[in-house]
Amino acid sequence: QGELVESGGGLVQPGGSVRLSCTASMYIFRSYEMAWYRQAPGKQRELVASILSGGLADYADSAKGRFTISRDNVKRTMDLQMNSLKPEDTAIYYCHAIFRFPSSVDEHWGEGTQVTVSS
Repeated sequence: QGELVESGGGLVQPGGSVRLSCTASMYIFRSYEMAWYRQAPGKQRELVASILSGGLADYADSAKGRFTISRDNVKRTMDLQMNSLKPEDTAIYYCHAIFRFPSSVDEHWGEGTQVTVSS
């Protein structure tokens, strides 16, 4: 098992909601920048939302107003609440963590969890 493990996802109807969770095992989780990426079939992986240690969040335009990213530095978890889902949100969603040293980075990816939006 890797440093990041995603859970949640599955099949959801258009307009529905789903919550993804990422559980991390890095000791200094609170120091990592965390993010959710997604990759749809035939497309490049894209950033969905990111969150810094202090909770400052940023979203892709496609996610603004519909998705909410959050983290719990004590539990070492990160969530993505996705509402008003559309078929174009169908993708594999990946948890990402990065810690920036002065001259290197420590970077981790989860294995991904499938979200399918379909009626």
